[in-house]
Amino acid sequence: MAENRRGVRADYRQFVTVTTRWADNDIYGHINNAAYYGYIDSAVNQLLIGEGLLDPATSDKIFLVIESGCRYHAAAHYPDVIHAGIRVAHLGNSSVKYEVGLFRNAEDQAVAEGHFVHVMVGREDRRPAPITGAFRTFLETLKAR
Repeated sequence: MAENRRGVRADYRQFVTVTTRWADNDIYGHINNAAYYGYIDSAVNQLLIGEGLLDPATSDKIFLVIESGCRYHAAAHYPDVIHAGIRVAHLGNSSVKYEVGLFRNAEDQAVAEGHFVHVMVGREDRRPAPITGAFRTFLETLKAR
């Protein structure tokens, strides 16, 4: 994510829609900062599940978040529709860094941009496992341009 530049939709590779909820608004009348982390996490997992790459209940390999961050540019409010743009900033042997731009309704500039790092681990042993096969192939398609 560029330090001083507000991202636009064209910066991202794939999009999923995230539904805001009444409870996401805080006392100041906008979406609370903590809700954005939920949107980012949900968007990436929704994409992986939709691609048939992850079943949170039964997959032998799962992802754990080891780092996250978010930069806020503008306010969103319930009942805005959030379009989460997703790209891969780095793909390692067992880890992937996602960058996610959150866009309000039809706006072209992000209201927030976040990142998080997933590490693939075995469900039972929680030890790092290599990202291979269809999973790696799909993540390659999400690499930032």
